[in-house]
Amino acid sequence: MSFAAERETIAAGDVVILHLGLQNMLKLKLEKGKSYQTKWGCLRHDDVIGKCFGSRVACPKGYIYVLKPTPELWTVNLSHRTQILYSTDISLVTFHLDLKPGSIVVESGTGSGSLSHAIIRSIAPSGHLYTYEFHEQRANLARQEFQEHGFSEYVTVTHRDVIENGFDIPNLADAVFLDLPNPQEAACHAKDALQENGRICSFSPCIEQVQKMCCKLADLGFVDITTMECLLRAFDVS
Repeated sequence: MSFAAERETIAAGDVVILHLGLQNMLKLKLEKGKSYQTKWGCLRHDDVIGKCFGSRVACPKGYIYVLKPTPELWTVNLSHRTQILYSTDISLVTFHLDLKPGSIVVESGTGSGSLSHAIIRSIAPSGHLYTYEFHEQRANLARQEFQEHGFSEYVTVTHRDVIENGFDIPNLADAVFLDLPNPQEAACHAKDALQENGRICSFSPCIEQVQKMCCKLADLGFVDITTMECLLRAFDVS
């Protein structure tokens, strides 16, 4: 439980991010008496427990930095159960949904939980995320993951087909996020879940999905409908 904890000392049971080198990281749950084989040799969990996050830990053939997990680090190290959103898109989503501490957010689908972790950080400690996933196994895995990360009080995971059954929280949400194959089919349910002046965001990889969703939102009376593409371009400055 290292995501939500404010302490700086690493404890048994914590999930940490091991930084082994440039663009080489992995996640690890620490357990007393265990060890883990890395490119730098054997890392004993007991050598990490008790140290501060950010510490450099020696291995037989080199050293590793042990980092506290953040939503950004989790995004690039999580187990992919689905395609995920990365930090560039996540930052745009959280900004335009105007997420802040105390916000009530609805998300569908949960997927691998990449966006969910960022949402929880934005709305804690007084907000809540209601996230819905139609695939039961993915919903159960996400629920277990949130519990292990200390997020249980900030998130409710529901196994539910929202296109068929809608959301069960009418007029409660400040914001709704949809990442669905046919988001326009869930738009009316999203409207029912929103408070007055609430915001909705739909993430779609295909322009045909975008067109259908924009038309549906207009039919439902939404205003200020905009479409954005967020591109990341890296510069090699020397």
